[in-house]
Amino acid sequence: MAEERTRLLNNIHQGRNVKRFREMLGMKQEALAIQLGEDWHQKRISILETREEIEPEVLVRVAIALNVSEDAIKNFDEDTVVNYLNSYTSGISQKPQTINSNLHQDCNFNPLDKLIQVLEENKMLYERLLVCEQEKIEILKNSISHLL
Repeated sequence: MAEERTRLLNNIHQGRNVKRFREMLGMKQEALAIQLGEDWHQKRISILETREEIEPEVLVRVAIALNVSEDAIKNFDEDTVVNYLNSYTSGISQKPQTINSNLHQDCNFNPLDKLIQVLEENKMLYERLLVCEQEKIEILKNSISHLL
């Protein structure tokens, strides 16, 4: 069991994991370099992402910059995630009626009625705004007439 875990850990590529997390966050290499400080630049991030293992102190800084745990970078294994997702989605496809019936139970209002309600509220707000603007115009007219 311990030998298999060591083998799995040896197959984990920390640099590639940094790249995956960075891309999931929609972050460019330059942005990560800026997060890491002055001594970092895009080329250095590129090199970091090719390393199978990253020094612990660098890993800490990168994890903080990406807002993920060090363990996530150290232990992220794509095969495990793919296997989990496959088992999860196959479980869903076996029970489509249960899922659909739950969706219908949760929706107890007509979305069109809600839309009309919101439109009516907006209409009332615009009418109140128009009245306020008309009052301002009257105040300005009175102020001008007193000046003349």
